[in-house]
Amino acid sequence: MNDPQTQAETTPFWRFSLHFYRHQGVSDACIALQDKRGVDVNLLLFLFWLADDGRLLSTDEVRKLDDAVRDWRNLTIVPIRDTRRKLKGARTIVDPVAQEVFRNKVKAVELDAERLQQAALFAFTQRGPLGRNADPQAAARGNLTAYEPVIGASFAKSAVDVLLAAFDAIEHGAFAAVPIVAGRE
Repeated sequence: MNDPQTQAETTPFWRFSLHFYRHQGVSDACIALQDKRGVDVNLLLFLFWLADDGRLLSTDEVRKLDDAVRDWRNLTIVPIRDTRRKLKGARTIVDPVAQEVFRNKVKAVELDAERLQQAALFAFTQRGPLGRNADPQAAARGNLTAYEPVIGASFAKSAVDVLLAAFDAIEHGAFAAVPIVAGRE
């Protein structure tokens, strides 16, 4: 159980992320925020996971978390994601079927990098509580508000509405009735 990938896959944060991200509209909203506002999706999911536990973070706390994951994100996740995206449908010398097989391997490596980032974020919670106690709904909204100054941009209202609706469904136990949709391409 000392394998970092196995640890990441078994954390409550990873399980929450998988369920939340697959909720209808969430992946599109997260990717839009990532591409248009510079949001770190793993950090965003972490903020929702903390909110689910009634934890409200300050902007300074979110900034410290972002500072902690920045190097990993920039060294691994961003370049791997860029490579995966560039490979999709690109016309190269490589056979298109072989190229797509390779792209899927790159996608798996990207997911591994995200798992490791999530395991590192989860480790912060093992050192003591983050933030302060709050109602989960208030914490979700507050954590989003605290993240905006960190990225220097406001979140798109349409994306926020989707994310908060999904969070509300989780909080009210309606998640099982929500259709699960495919992940990233």
